[in-house]
Amino acid sequence: MALRISDSRIRLITLAGLGCLILISIAVLARNVTRDLNLLNSASSDNVQWTLSQSEVEFLDYKLQLITALSEPTPDLKALRREFDIFYSRIVTLRQSSIYEDLRLEPQFSAYLAEVQAFLEESASVIDQPDSNLIASLPLLLGRTVDIRPSVRQLSISGLNYFAVDSDVRRNAIAVTLTQLAIGVTLLTLILLILAIYLGRLNAQNVKRRAEAVDAGKRMNIVTDTALDAVLVSDAEGRILVFNSAAEQIFGYDADYAIGKELGELIVPDHHLEAHNVGMQRLRDGGARHVVGKGRIKLEAKRATGELFPVELAIQSAQTDDGEIFIAFLRDISHRMQAERDLVEARDRALAGEKAKTDFLATMSHEIRTPLNGLLGNLTLLQDTKLTPRQNRYVKNMETSGKLLMSHISDVLDITKYDAGKLVLRPVPMNLSDLLRDIVDNQSGAALANNTTLTWGWSGPSVDWILSDRERLQHILMNIIGNAVKFTVDGQVSIEAEVQETATGELLLQIIVSDTGIGMEPALQAQVFDDFMTGDSSYDRNVGGTGLGLGIAQRFTKALGGTITVESEKDVGSSFLLSLPIVPITPPATEAPSESQGHSAKSIDILLVEDNEINRSVAREMLQAVGHKVTEAHNGQIAVDLAKTHRFDLILMDISMPVMDGRHATREIRAEGACAKTPIVALTANAMAEEQEAFLQDGMNEVLTKPLNRSLMIDVISALAQSEERPNPVQQETATLVSQSYLSDLRETLGEAAVRKLLLRYVSEMETAIAYLMDHKLHSAEEVSQLAHRIAGSSAALGAVEMRATLVEIEKAAQTDDDETLEENIAKLPSIWDATQQQLGLE
Repeated sequence: MALRISDSRIRLITLAGLGCLILISIAVLARNVTRDLNLLNSASSDNVQWTLSQSEVEFLDYKLQLITALSEPTPDLKALRREFDIFYSRIVTLRQSSIYEDLRLEPQFSAYLAEVQAFLEESASVIDQPDSNLIASLPLLLGRTVDIRPSVRQLSISGLNYFAVDSDVRRNAIAVTLTQLAIGVTLLTLILLILAIYLGRLNAQNVKRRAEAVDAGKRMNIVTDTALDAVLVSDAEGRILVFNSAAEQIFGYDADYAIGKELGELIVPDHHLEAHNVGMQRLRDGGARHVVGKGRIKLEAKRATGELFPVELAIQSAQTDDGEIFIAFLRDISHRMQAERDLVEARDRALAGEKAKTDFLATMSHEIRTPLNGLLGNLTLLQDTKLTPRQNRYVKNMETSGKLLMSHISDVLDITKYDAGKLVLRPVPMNLSDLLRDIVDNQSGAALANNTTLTWGWSGPSVDWILSDRERLQHILMNIIGNAVKFTVDGQVSIEAEVQETATGELLLQIIVSDTGIGMEPALQAQVFDDFMTGDSSYDRNVGGTGLGLGIAQRFTKALGGTITVESEKDVGSSFLLSLPIVPITPPATEAPSESQGHSAKSIDILLVEDNEINRSVAREMLQAVGHKVTEAHNGQIAVDLAKTHRFDLILMDISMPVMDGRHATREIRAEGACAKTPIVALTANAMAEEQEAFLQDGMNEVLTKPLNRSLMIDVISALAQSEERPNPVQQETATLVSQSYLSDLRETLGEAAVRKLLLRYVSEMETAIAYLMDHKLHSAEEVSQLAHRIAGSSAALGAVEMRATLVEIEKAAQTDDDETLEENIAKLPSIWDATQQQLGLE
């Protein structure tokens, strides 16, 4: 007895010590987390506040440079413009960066920002003037700068005050939250500690009862000592003779209390009690034994608390001197049943999570593509208007950015499709050499900017025509080659293709992309194909990217049945090896190009269903521009009402709309009405294949994915409307040397005098360049290439298209050391130049 008491004390002391240790650990952890998060929160705003402060510093730099320029006989206007541009870019950051979106809502900050922006716009018109005009305007600029000084100061102060207050509020909120969390964890730990002490006490009691039971019932020692489950022994009347310790734990009764009690009243649920009594009576009468000796069966049992729980029950009988006894072995399977339920729930959650992920991507795709549709659509319409060269350049830049965003969206969707096993390959006949050549041409500009040599070729016989998924293969190669060019400066990138035959006779395409770039550490090599891996901070400072490119490339490579590996050495270079099984094919027959490339000009009656006003306006303008009649509906219900009474030739149906969505509206229109047979085209931002398949099942004929491509939309409309007419071909300019329409736009925009001044300067520049190129052997290939590139840009700016094309060929020939092509094109320059001058109106 003394030994058992001593053991209990040891367990209690141990539990108490562990509890104290847990409490101390949680307290220290809570304190550290609070401290670290407060520090992290402060650090997160350092860069933001530094930018605000730096704006004032750069303003003062600009002012100082302005004062210096006034004091010097020969002002350094380049430095002045640079300081102005730096200050200008800082203010643009404050105006446009999402980091300062909340700050710009502050009236005081917004007012000062508007004043500073107005100052910049006024000063920019002066800064951009010629040097002579700028020098004359320096006093005026200084006066404006002195006047705006207080506003710049207040702009910085108001922004810093805002972020200081915001940081304090957030820091306090986090501190309160973590304090509450610490209190909750502490309380939970106390409860667990109390429970542990209680369980320790129960365990001590069970040890005591078990020892007493062994001493009191020697005839049941074998049974009770070897039992892992609850063991209940009863006589023929159902009275309990043995109630082991496992039974005490499971049912919640003390053995002293349970022994002698009727079995059914103690552990059988009330709704099974009558059947139990009937069975026991049948046993006493010598009837059939449905349970005894039949192995384990699942039943319900009852605890002392009245709780019902599942058990596995096995009953055996034995004869003793006192009569027949029944030994019941019971196992509490509530934990196992709960585990099974948890597994089912976990599976359901996983399936739901996968569906939620898909739904999320579809929703985000829709939410991003819908405004992007309005943006790119309006840019398309804007390009149809008369624009200045600068405006046209800005529009093209915006269109390029929009398409880049679309590419990122497609990358994420491609990853999801692959991971879900739904990526569908589309093998088509393709020319591998043409693909490599196109990619090299695409990357040659970036390589030239990095002063990098980019070469490609076959090792051994070339295999041009193969059957493969051209889009996926192009994506893989663009990522590998693009990365090699991006990370190589003043070096070389080489692409080597080779076809090898395996032991099984299969042809394997191997493409090695090697560069002399910055290389990678071994740790980075192991992670380079992971998603969002962009390298170390030095990479991030020099190049951009989402870090998805190589991850997608690896997925596409696996989908094509190949492998992609990398070998690299820091500061030496990298080598990517792409291996793919290929199927060579004979070159397909070349189809003659169609003479008519226009769209159907037949005017048809179109119902446009779209809830977004911008998207509706874009689609309407596109359709009306080619002569179609357009009726608009703001939601699916309006579309259904219109379609019931009026027969439209075609319906363009958005999917996500209020009141009634596009799928529901399509089913309603197909059910009855004048447009039951009318072609319906879905306009959707949902790019998931499963979603688009569902649209077709609803009765739609085609799916157009936002952002809308005008040419593709009109093609689809023409095909569905079965138009028999074709529009008259667009009249092309008869002059092939000079774009007269472009030159006319230039004169209208800049004025005749300004254009003539530019042309005269271009003539002088061109004649000097021709004389230089005629003696090209006296100069290096790099010098010839740079001159041709510069003059080609001037030619393009003034509409001299033939001159530009010839100069581009000279540039390429110089870069590739193609002397024959270089000589041929330089020899053509004088005659082309003479004819060009005539069409420019200079002779």
